[in-house]
Amino acid sequence: MKGRTNVNDTSGNQTSELKNAGLKATAARLRILELFQKRAEEKNGERRHISAEDLYKELVSTGVDIGLATVYRVLAQFEQAGLIVRHHFDTDRATYELEDGGHHDHLVCLQCGKVVEFVAPSIEKEQAAVAKRYGYELSDHTMVLYGLCADCRKKSAG
Repeated sequence: MKGRTNVNDTSGNQTSELKNAGLKATAARLRILELFQKRAEEKNGERRHISAEDLYKELVSTGVDIGLATVYRVLAQFEQAGLIVRHHFDTDRATYELEDGGHHDHLVCLQCGKVVEFVAPSIEKEQAAVAKRYGYELSDHTMVLYGLCADCRKKSAG
């Protein structure tokens, strides 16, 4: 990953963020990066993740003239540059989130696909202990917990 400024800085610094990542600041790239940054600002961990198709729909609904192929191309460029991270949460659809450098894990609803980020120091500590017990030195890990979110549980109960 290249040297980065704070990717959550939405003070109009998208142009320099793209330049730092080695990308030219095109209109499509600027709008997509801006959308990721706005979603990351929400801090609740529920809107940070978005599929290419949903990103495309959101851009078009705000009046951006862009094609789905362009969205896919920009997402691939952003992933290659280390600006975003792609996930496949046990589905055929990739979701993307802004790379902010911080480690977190995910909860994924099996019914609606909602993704929530969380940080649990006690879980991190236990994972390190398990690795040590088996003689491993952890370099990275991914943890995804699957279940039904509160909204989907309510719908299926009612």
